[in-house]
Amino acid sequence: MQIRPAVFLPPALFLFLMPTTAQPIVYPKAKTVDVVERYHGTRISDPYRWMEDENAPDLKTWIDAQNALTNAYLGTVAGRNKIQTRLTELWNYPRYSVPYHRGKQFFFSKNDGLQNQSVLYTQTALTGEPRILLDPNTLSSDGTIALSSTSMSKDGSLMAYGLSASGSDWQDVHVRSVVTGMDYRDTLKWCKFASVAWKHDNSGFFYNRFPDPNTVPKGQESYNNKVYWHTLGSPQSADALVYERPDAPDLSFSPFITDDGSYLALVVWRGTDPVNRFYYRSLNATGDFIRLMDKADAKYDFIANDGSVFYFQTNLDAPKDRIIAVDTRDADPTKWKTVIPEQKDPIAFASVINNQFVVAYLQDAHHVLRIYALNGTFQKEIPLPTLGSISGLSGEREDTEMFFGFTSYLFPTTIYRYDFAAATLSVLREPGIRFDASLYETKQVFYPSADGTTIPMFLTYKKGLALDGQNPTLLYGYGGFNVSLTPGFSASRIVWLEMGGIYAVANLRGGNEYGEEWHRAGMLEKKQNVFDDFIAAAEWLIANNYTSSPKIAINGGSNGGLLTAACMLQRPNLFGAVVCEVPVIDMLRYHLFTVGRYWIGEYGNAIANADDFKYMMAYSPLHNIRKGVAYPPTLITTADHDDRVVPAHAMKFAATLQANDAGTNPILVRIETKAGHGGGKPTAKQIEELTDVYSFLVRTVGMRP
Repeated sequence: MQIRPAVFLPPALFLFLMPTTAQPIVYPKAKTVDVVERYHGTRISDPYRWMEDENAPDLKTWIDAQNALTNAYLGTVAGRNKIQTRLTELWNYPRYSVPYHRGKQFFFSKNDGLQNQSVLYTQTALTGEPRILLDPNTLSSDGTIALSSTSMSKDGSLMAYGLSASGSDWQDVHVRSVVTGMDYRDTLKWCKFASVAWKHDNSGFFYNRFPDPNTVPKGQESYNNKVYWHTLGSPQSADALVYERPDAPDLSFSPFITDDGSYLALVVWRGTDPVNRFYYRSLNATGDFIRLMDKADAKYDFIANDGSVFYFQTNLDAPKDRIIAVDTRDADPTKWKTVIPEQKDPIAFASVINNQFVVAYLQDAHHVLRIYALNGTFQKEIPLPTLGSISGLSGEREDTEMFFGFTSYLFPTTIYRYDFAAATLSVLREPGIRFDASLYETKQVFYPSADGTTIPMFLTYKKGLALDGQNPTLLYGYGGFNVSLTPGFSASRIVWLEMGGIYAVANLRGGNEYGEEWHRAGMLEKKQNVFDDFIAAAEWLIANNYTSSPKIAINGGSNGGLLTAACMLQRPNLFGAVVCEVPVIDMLRYHLFTVGRYWIGEYGNAIANADDFKYMMAYSPLHNIRKGVAYPPTLITTADHDDRVVPAHAMKFAATLQANDAGTNPILVRIETKAGHGGGKPTAKQIEELTDVYSFLVRTVGMRP
């Protein structure tokens, strides 16, 4: 279902559509159930627990009524068609991914502009004629089947690729000949967050998957990850089990083969917390794996190897990361050598290209790119066009060139080629979007949070902005899971800027902008720091006359949806509008759904731990809604196929808010169908959703489209 302005409605719906601003909105009735549970001596009611069952008989009726209400509210916004037209115009430009090569084949993705899904191309040389290798747009009429992963064989002649439907994290893996473009019969099921490691002789590959969901109890579908060997051309039933840990069913394994073809390695992980284990063995061995790192005491990102010497990026004893060399012939940790020590700026990522370390650092939330010799000697910094982000980087160990994307708020993603021999940087592919970036500017400011910590924030707006406190401002944040919000271009944000809005991005604690200490200052019992940082950003913008409370809207998705929900509940009078997307809301039960258990290291476990319950209960949005409070205008979005943050979070939040709100502001929920958490969402659905979001903001914070 696509959400559009309603034209004809059942008579019963007229009871709650289009109220005047002086009257409270009459929302669709959500039934309640008598569910009360005891958490460490505290009784907690959960009247909308029934919404956790996606097949509940009353749920579809409630969803349809909520969508009808949202449609009617947004469908009358003046300038709505103009917003959608401009979004479509700006979106309609060619966009490329960073090219990479395997053997003699180059691979890249391209979207002509309004294609629902990007198309995968191959070419034998950068100047050669590209050939379509896979076009996901041909796989479904509405663009809801997405190419979710690709893995090329060492020589570039074979491709394993994953397809996901309706935004699901689950994918089916297929195999295609790059030469002929034809598929093999191979189909691998029950894959989620799967890695594929081709053997260099093309005989097959190692991969990880979960059990057939029909063979495990409900709720256990994402446990007992295992590694298998798949022989090319054989049925999945013939796959050989390579590794499992029945003693630790919550572990997952990501296999890969080192570039020299000597070792099969497993990155062993439990959740999203940046700690992992690392196992390996000789490629053709059949025994157990050597557990090189098995304490889960730090992050160990494998970079490359020289025979028995493995290079890792790690935060062990280095919260801003360092690069170490481990000789596996004598792997005592006291013998590990630091190659590139921890520096003032944290390492974002590192590769070995041209037999040199290529290292991207985070400097006040933007990237810098530096080159080091393999012995750790600094050689040079590659100048980048402006304060921005490297969005993808490719190159092999022996290559004399590398490719990367670069982007910023006013700098559409551009693909660059760096020639190591000539030390030159040149544009490989330049976007052709039609907007005049010279009319706008981006500046970085720093502001104090509640405890005095200095927080960076990027502001983008039209030049000549009047600091009169009347500028509509969209404040975006995330603040969690070690995710850094570095500058990036979005055609949709240009629409906001053209309407006279300010776009603000706050780099909150919980991310990796300043390393692991910055991350840990915003997780578990310190999660309130993240909310304080975001609230302080709004207060700074108001105090410095960029905007005012009625003109400021906050926005975030997923963990950022938790952020916006918590902040609006803590400071309901501070914000003029709230856009809360695919949010994590029920902090007492989040880990019981799909892959929610992966986040326990970030949030805690309120059921198992009394201390966790105490601090989680203090901010859990579902449990901090107060009856009799007038909350700001709120738009909550979710999708019926979101199997990462299940839609019950958003629906329970909306129902509880609507039942307790004492004001006349709209509390709306938008429930998309045939969509998931956001990955693989078709272009058409993205434009429709953004049209609704901007229509909501135009109506609530007083913009002129």
